Amino acid sequence: MKKTSGRLADGREIVYYDLSDDAVRTAVDRRPMPAIEALSEIRHDPLLDEWVGVTAHRNARTYHPPADECPLCPSREGRMSEIPESDYDVAVFENRFPSFRGAPGKEESEGPSGLFRHAPGAGRCEVVSFTSDHHASFADLDEEQARLVLDVWTDRTAELSRSPGVEQVYCFENRGEEIGVTLSHPHGQIYGYPFTTPRTTRVLRSLAEYAGGPGGGNLFDDLVAAERAAGDRVVIDGEHWTAFVPYAAHWPYEVHLYPTARVPDLPSLGEAARAEFPGIYLELLRRFDRVFGEHEPPTPYIAAWHQAPFAAEPAPGLADRAEFALHLELFTIRRAPGKLKFLAGSESGMNVFINDVPPEAAARRLREVAS
Repeated sequence: MKKTSGRLADGREIVYYDLSDDAVRTAVDRRPMPAIEALSEIRHDPLLDEWVGVTAHRNARTYHPPADECPLCPSREGRMSEIPESDYDVAVFENRFPSFRGAPGKEESEGPSGLFRHAPGAGRCEVVSFTSDHHASFADLDEEQARLVLDVWTDRTAELSRSPGVEQVYCFENRGEEIGVTLSHPHGQIYGYPFTTPRTTRVLRSLAEYAGGPGGGNLFDDLVAAERAAGDRVVIDGEHWTAFVPYAAHWPYEVHLYPTARVPDLPSLGEAARAEFPGIYLELLRRFDRVFGEHEPPTPYIAAWHQAPFAAEPAPGLADRAEFALHLELFTIRRAPGKLKFLAGSESGMNVFINDVPPEAAARRLREVAS
């Protein structure tokens, strides 16, 4: 993998990752662009004890441009995009409309009893364009290209973890208009959060409580071992990865993918697991596209990497980062052909999910559509 860093016209960083060591990246972004103005703020919700980002500038972000105006396609004569080169393997650049950006600042409190806490929305948001082919999807990549994306996620995680104020790095892909994607070009994003996310905080609390319970042990390890022993929800059982539909799946079709050897983050992943990952992950994505039948449009999904926080101080409930288990969660909001799973009153109002598809049935179906 060859890595080449450059700058866009407004000063944002762009990084090319190429399969060939002979790749040369010299194209210059000549667009007349003003400096980026991202006024991000985070505000604390005292009832839920979690942070919320407030980002008015994101209202102006690009929304469903036509294919010939896609900002993630390579640039060409007379039409410059966010990527100045005429072709590329994988490109990563700072988001022009970031949810979090810049160095950390002082937290302040206002109002009665100081309940209104706020701080600059520090951190970094990046766009990862998986391929220069506008009409492809991640599932269309070959194993060499998918491995390159894994190496990119790993490198960016390491880079962002060293950024001032970043406490957690989140690599993810949203696919499909039903999910809310506003650019159809195959791409993902990486967020460097200035705090440990609410979901991870809850997981860490459960991890600590389980370790301090009668049986002790690591909750991640015991959960994966229990799913493997049960067997009926296992979708793919590889040498270095296990993919299964969780016992209490929230979504109609939801798969969790764990490396056999527990590691806290992508940079800690061993070579054997790296080598096996592309084949298993591509197979999962292709099964998701087949699960509703050949006449259905591509399945919308979210693919999310969960990694241990990189906070300077250990996160609550996590005495040692090595106790956390890196894993990927893949799920779709489609519950049946032509039908979506909407977050209704119970899910949105009380965070109580109601799943219409039994996890065992979902796992069975995902095994049926194997390549």
